[in-house]
Amino acid sequence: MESLLRTALVDWLASDPVLLTRLNAVTEETPARASLPWLGIATSASTDWSTKTARGREVRVALELQTRGDDPAETSVLTALIERRIESLPRKQTGFALASVTFLRSRAEQRERNTRAALVEYRFRILEA
Repeated sequence: MESLLRTALVDWLASDPVLLTRLNAVTEETPARASLPWLGIATSASTDWSTKTARGREVRVALELQTRGDDPAETSVLTALIERRIESLPRKQTGFALASVTFLRSRAEQRERNTRAALVEYRFRILEA
């Protein structure tokens, strides 16, 4: 189920018309070749979240946004757009249903050569469909 969630999440983010105009790539992992800005899943992990009647998983997903620029406000605006899109992921998906989507934490940093990175982590509780 973790792989299904990862795929659904990347597809959902990549289909957003606003993010499409602001990101050069939305991928399931760090893109091999993409100019900044891009968004990719940095890592994910899952644990059992089954009920008596259904298989379930609690999946934590960390997404990394890489940007370039002097103004941290632009990265902040883009991070907020990504968070809103994640939180609007439809509950019914192929192979699973979302029980909850919870923001856990974020981190931002300035890196060398005028690049910036933001890491956003969410917890998804899902049940097998």
